[in-house]
Amino acid sequence: QLQLVESGGGLVQPGGSLRLSCARSRFTSDYANIGWFRQAPGKEREGVSCISSIGSSYYADSVKGRFTISRDNLKTVYLQIDSLKPEDTAVYYCAARRGVFTVCSLSYTSYDYWGQGTQVTVSS
Repeated sequence: QLQLVESGGGLVQPGGSLRLSCARSRFTSDYANIGWFRQAPGKEREGVSCISSIGSSYYADSVKGRFTISRDNLKTVYLQIDSLKPEDTAVYYCAARRGVFTVCSLSYTSYDYWGQGTQVTVSS
């Protein structure tokens, strides 16, 4: 069983930055595919970024140029969020997909394990 723990959320002003972290309990390549998702109240869960087993990264159009995904070997995956906007307010989740893939997915149905989420609130 894989466990994921997100951290780094908080309250920030528009234009600010945050770095979210996703720590994994198991450090194997079978769980190297990680996606970041967010869900705002009353909205569906949205994929914002993901990183594949070989390190290829993908972004939703709504966050390109402001979000950057990276990882520290196989242990922790980060989501750097810059130029935050009020519409970025949501609970952010990381998720792991079991298997080895060269291309990752922004569809939440592709992922097998989920963290508990971390709240990001953008407000002045």
